[in-house]
Amino acid sequence: MTSISKNFVSFYTVTDSEENQRLDNFLLRYLKGVPKSHIHRIIRNGEIRIDKRRAVFDERIHTGQTIRIPPIRIAEKQVSGSLKNIPTSEFPIVYEDDFLLVIDKPSGIACHGGSGVSFGVIEQIRKARPQARYLELIHRLDKDTSGLLMIAKKRRAVVHLHEQIRNNHPQKIYWALCSPALPQDTLSVKLPLIKYTGQNGEKMVRVDKNGQYAHTIFRVQQRFQAASLLEAELKTGRTHQIRVHLQAQNCPILGDERYGNFDKNRQWAKQYGLKRMFLHARQLVIKHPETNKELILQAELPKALQKVLQQLV
Repeated sequence: MTSISKNFVSFYTVTDSEENQRLDNFLLRYLKGVPKSHIHRIIRNGEIRIDKRRAVFDERIHTGQTIRIPPIRIAEKQVSGSLKNIPTSEFPIVYEDDFLLVIDKPSGIACHGGSGVSFGVIEQIRKARPQARYLELIHRLDKDTSGLLMIAKKRRAVVHLHEQIRNNHPQKIYWALCSPALPQDTLSVKLPLIKYTGQNGEKMVRVDKNGQYAHTIFRVQQRFQAASLLEAELKTGRTHQIRVHLQAQNCPILGDERYGNFDKNRQWAKQYGLKRMFLHARQLVIKHPETNKELILQAELPKALQKVLQQLV
């Protein structure tokens, strides 16, 4: 075993800039390179203490509190190799200023480390910008979803944008290709969703009356013989929401290995070269966290998805 962080017990006093942060998010930055799953484990085991008491992963920390941090030791193989995959250049930047960074995330890259992934988007950006004092994900995209991803460069940007998200202000538009074609030109889906663990331990979601309220509006952008190109507007932001809402309409997203049709996915991969899930975060409409000015941000469909559509016309 090799330590990748501290090899001794340390004590950290929370500063004003860290006021009201979640404990696990603070530790992810403080213990750079340590997977989130490992951080949650040492919190559950009582090794992290706040003012000498046991802590819980989602509690808020406050100025002046003292956090006890134990020696952190994880197997070197958890991070070796991952470091080699960090790009020398950053992801495509759609927007950036002193408060906010918005990138166009490629498909196939997780937003953050954890669950067997040592380095995700946020870890790679932090590695590429060692001088940055603060970089924090504002929201997340599924690993296989491409498109717009927001990252805060100041703590108050996180607070402001999370408030917008709680008030359902940001307009989040996704593009998806589903098959068979959606019968309606416009469809408002309000189906509650609940999380559960799949047979192989994977995170899954299904429609369930005891689940959380979820609302998606679908609008057909283009119809093809056996598929529809859809605009999906999120009114809530539940895990796998678009994917499960379309599965519930018997029109799953093409290329979706978790909620889609396996045989159809294989057919489209062979016939059209679709080798990923056809889901892309296309547009964000938000209020700037400092100026309150409206920002309309867009990311074009990746070339691989454009090529699929060109073959359908």
